[in-house]
Amino acid sequence: MQHPQATEGTEGEAQRYRTLLEVNNAVISNLTREPLFHAIAQALRRVFPVDRTAIFLHDPARDVLRLFMLESSLPSSYFHVDLEMPSEESHVGWVFQHQRPLLRRDLERERQYPMEDRAFDDGVRSYVIVPLIARGKPIGTLAVASTRTHQYSESDAGFLQEAANQIALAVENMTAYEKLEREGALRRHAEAMLRSIMEGTAAVTGFDFFHSLVRHLAAALQVRYAFLAECVDQEYRRVRTLAFWRGDDFGENFEFDLPGTPCQGVVEGAVSCYARNLQALFPEDRVLADLEAESYLGIPMRDSSGRVIGHLAVLDDKPLDEDPRRTSVVGIFAARAGAELERKHAEEALRIAHLEVERLKNRLQAENVYLQEEIRREHDFVEMVGSSPALLAALRKVEQVAPTDSTVLLSGETGTGKELIARAVHNRSARKVRPLVKVNCSAISGGLVESELFGHVKGAFTGAIERRVGRFELADGGTIFLDEVGELPLETQVKLLRVLQEGEFEAVGSSKTVRVDVRVIAATNRDLEEAVRAGRFRSDLFYRLNVFPLKVPPLRERRSDIPQLVMFFLSRFSKRFGKGIETVSQETLDRLTGYPWPGNVRELQNVIERAAILSQEPCLRLGPDFLPAEGSEHPPRAGVGGDGSDPGALPGSGGGSPPGPLTLEEVERRHILAVLEQTGGVVEGARGAARILNLHPNTLRSRMKKLGIRRPSHEIS
Repeated sequence: MQHPQATEGTEGEAQRYRTLLEVNNAVISNLTREPLFHAIAQALRRVFPVDRTAIFLHDPARDVLRLFMLESSLPSSYFHVDLEMPSEESHVGWVFQHQRPLLRRDLERERQYPMEDRAFDDGVRSYVIVPLIARGKPIGTLAVASTRTHQYSESDAGFLQEAANQIALAVENMTAYEKLEREGALRRHAEAMLRSIMEGTAAVTGFDFFHSLVRHLAAALQVRYAFLAECVDQEYRRVRTLAFWRGDDFGENFEFDLPGTPCQGVVEGAVSCYARNLQALFPEDRVLADLEAESYLGIPMRDSSGRVIGHLAVLDDKPLDEDPRRTSVVGIFAARAGAELERKHAEEALRIAHLEVERLKNRLQAENVYLQEEIRREHDFVEMVGSSPALLAALRKVEQVAPTDSTVLLSGETGTGKELIARAVHNRSARKVRPLVKVNCSAISGGLVESELFGHVKGAFTGAIERRVGRFELADGGTIFLDEVGELPLETQVKLLRVLQEGEFEAVGSSKTVRVDVRVIAATNRDLEEAVRAGRFRSDLFYRLNVFPLKVPPLRERRSDIPQLVMFFLSRFSKRFGKGIETVSQETLDRLTGYPWPGNVRELQNVIERAAILSQEPCLRLGPDFLPAEGSEHPPRAGVGGDGSDPGALPGSGGGSPPGPLTLEEVERRHILAVLEQTGGVVEGARGAARILNLHPNTLRSRMKKLGIRRPSHEIS
């Protein structure tokens, strides 16, 4: 064989750098064994005279170095792929242990190990071996050999080490790739087997499914026994079999303790377990003795969160080889059984939850009667729902001021229920037999406000074709409620001040003084003191109105009242719309309680009304998009009641797109909706949304529930 001569000087260095570049290109371009090693060997031959090139990789389980790749022109009866050398007492092992190059210039005089004698017999006269180190960890060795003595130098060993540093990473990547390919092939084989043997049982669920599964599994693997068991305690000390195939029929289901059984490691350690010679390993296990079982393979079953909920196992009365395909098949069956067991647990939990809901419903109805009586006993205020400290403090003030004739100034944000407070003051006063006359000062134009409050005579102005009685005259002997009093024009404020001071006024266009006995309750959502400073409101009128100030708390300061208010409004609207809505989901109550309610009780009432219109279920559920973003001062956007559309509906149902940037959750929600529209709402199956999104169907359903996405059969997510 013709060998290239080792080059020296500048030309030799350039050739070596080109070789390193070729090795690097080989590392990048090849992931499979043969092309990678061929490219490496070809690059090394450009620099070295090589008759044999070999790569050994370390097997930690057996602590040996196994010949992994070989390219050789030398005949040999022993030097072949899969040849094993000890990590000690061999030249290859010495390099691996010491992580240093080994150079033999003349093997006839320098050989020390028995394997070197065999190499010499093959015709090898000199060689260089260098360690393969990937990310600081030794993984094997790289060797080049020649039939000539003194073929390699120290500089050759140094250059080969440089090449080995690149080759080590390539070999590590290649072995990882081969492992993935091998596992993928095994899994595809197992999945094909699973699809084949489960044909015709797709509609079988629950315990029938478990019995069918273990019977098919035993037949597929040609073992005598297969059983499936679920954990019955949180400490993983005891399990209960759900299906037990005993060779030709099903055995009885039973419970047993895990300690002292081969199942203990599977459940407690959450790992697959393979064991042979069971009678010797577990002499106290009477079940194994009764079955005369010799070998065992168990795989843990998990729920969608990864928690171990049981295990699936096969046993036989003869030794079983550790076949990865068998383990893969049992693993796939265990995954399917775990999903079915989780579904069964969910159904049972739902049944118990329904019973609990019914019990709580009956209890709630009884408590509601009691609470209504307690509320009436403590504060008999019609429609003033709640028992928060802020509301009770305001109602105590109502009780104090109501029996008097003092003027009351109610302040608070819009929608807090100021009119209800005014009505409560009136109903607890001696004037309750007379009417409570309401005037919304902001709803009357400036030119007509005096006529509205004090009346006018015929001909007082264009259009006054008859005498009109004003609101103050109508309220004589009773109470007048001036809502949004801060909106009154300044000229009207003068007349109002006179009524408060003297109890008299003149109708528009009349010189006749009318005397009235009226109690005034005013309300505002503006800062009247600021309006006084700005000159928009008379200070003397403010002081006459502010005899007994009473602040109505906003809803965000009485969040504990929200559940009661929700049920109060829901009961009212359910009856009005003929809906059988009886309960509210806890998630919905949490969402309603956490919202800041800038529109206060009025906004809450409107939201519940919209929800009652849209709901088709006995339990009210609101999706996450039903309310505006937290802190928003705007009402719910279109699709949340503004146009009557449903935020949980599939695309194409009329829902609008919210303006502005989208949150990550909204992007995810829209993507899922788009896929569901593409699949016609189908979640499972080969053409289902879960397959397209590469998600487990249960995971997708969980995400849909969290994001408020419903399928066409529902109305509110």
